[in-house]
Amino acid sequence: VQLVESGGDMVQPGGSLRLSCRVSGFPFSGYDMTWVRQAPGRGPEWVSGVDGTGRLTYYADSVKGRFTIFRDNAKNTLYLQMNRMKPEDTALYYCARPKSKLSSYYYDPSSPLNDRVNYDYWGQGTQVTVSS
Repeated sequence: VQLVESGGDMVQPGGSLRLSCRVSGFPFSGYDMTWVRQAPGRGPEWVSGVDGTGRLTYYADSVKGRFTIFRDNAKNTLYLQMNRMKPEDTALYYCARPKSKLSSYYYDPSSPLNDRVNYDYWGQGTQVTVSS
């Protein structure tokens, strides 16, 4: 199994970036996928998720209305379009496959999507820096 992120860069506040995650080694369309970020000195923060069909999407409050997650199952690729970016979006961004359906985690107030134990696979990460 491989998850390979790309697209990270340095941008100014208010700018945009698109991250990609190329996946291999499992039937991509059969699994929900997520983006998780981690800033220096902080724990993982779940950002967004999408179901296997691409029709159901989920977002953290911190990015809702600014970020869009989508997938191309024909290309085995997950994307994250980030607009109106803020300095607090600075982090290492990972794509990750959760162990269960996102719907089983999303409504849990204990925020299980912020816990690495609830994921099967992670990529190596791509760095995003938002700074003027």
